[in-house]
Amino acid sequence: MRYLVTGGAGFIGSNFVRYIFTKYGEDASVVNLDKLTYAGIRENLAEYEGKKNYRFVQGDIARPEDVAEAYKGVDGSGVDVVVNFAAETHVDRSLMEAGTFIETDVHGVLVLLEEAKKHAPNLKRFVQISTDEVYGSIDDGSFRETDPLNPRNPYSASKAGGDRMAYAYAQTYGMPVIVTRASNNYGPFQYPEKLIPLFVTNAIDDLALPLYGDGRNVRDWLFVEDHCAAIDFLIEHGENSETYNIGGGNERENREITHRILQILGKPESLIKRVADRQGHDRRYSIDTTKLESLGLKLTTDFDEALERTVRWYLANEPWWRAIKERSAEYKAFYEKQYANR
Repeated sequence: MRYLVTGGAGFIGSNFVRYIFTKYGEDASVVNLDKLTYAGIRENLAEYEGKKNYRFVQGDIARPEDVAEAYKGVDGSGVDVVVNFAAETHVDRSLMEAGTFIETDVHGVLVLLEEAKKHAPNLKRFVQISTDEVYGSIDDGSFRETDPLNPRNPYSASKAGGDRMAYAYAQTYGMPVIVTRASNNYGPFQYPEKLIPLFVTNAIDDLALPLYGDGRNVRDWLFVEDHCAAIDFLIEHGENSETYNIGGGNERENREITHRILQILGKPESLIKRVADRQGHDRRYSIDTTKLESLGLKLTTDFDEALERTVRWYLANEPWWRAIKERSAEYKAFYEKQYANR
């Protein structure tokens, strides 16, 4: 299979590329199109550089010429599957620069779909990676794929826009699109601005863990390798024009995650610093995964084991995340602006 993976230098994208090569070896080829913004790290897939079935293209999904180049594939013969991970994803950043999110998460999806339309006769699947956040918050029960969307911050609104753009192209042009809405991912190679890697790396350095509000916001946590397995499964077994929730079945309060990280690292709870709650902070996300399971896939990774594995990865790969924190003036400015004086 010939894959075009956008955002393949990022967290989930790089894990997906590694999953594909681990599972299919030389039977798979991957073009990795990534803009290499602050969270895109080409070195995440350094072991594949120079291999005949891997090609890296630095480019922007919102630029038609970059997208057209990536669609040529590894050797000019094209691609069979497009998986779009490329996105601006951090809610806090979306509160400060919403326009960037619209450009990438909506317009970028449009550009990818326009190019896909040219290759439609030979394209087997276009997977638009969305998020459970497009549903908004829910006090009780779980969202199903047919529930209305109610995004409550600029990030989730931009993802909802890209989500519906992909669906519209499926309906209008008969393109082989599926949309996936996953819950919060965690695992190796996650940029240290999201809750788990931020708290792990801060705790290692005995820095404050800035916990929003009362810490009782609930998220469902999905191990990144399970997410990759689900996408791979849906490429083969999903139905065109359908949307699929992908969840880990591990709903936890943020404060519980925080305490567990400190326990694993043997750090004191005095590192927890309560900070003012985020604007538009959704209270609880929960998705129903019956539709995916009805196709024959149930994700069963144990949360506690995978969380400890993740923490151990950051301990073992300190040069990776420390280099990010030390070299990125943008990260430092962002961190200081958000937390330092609270």
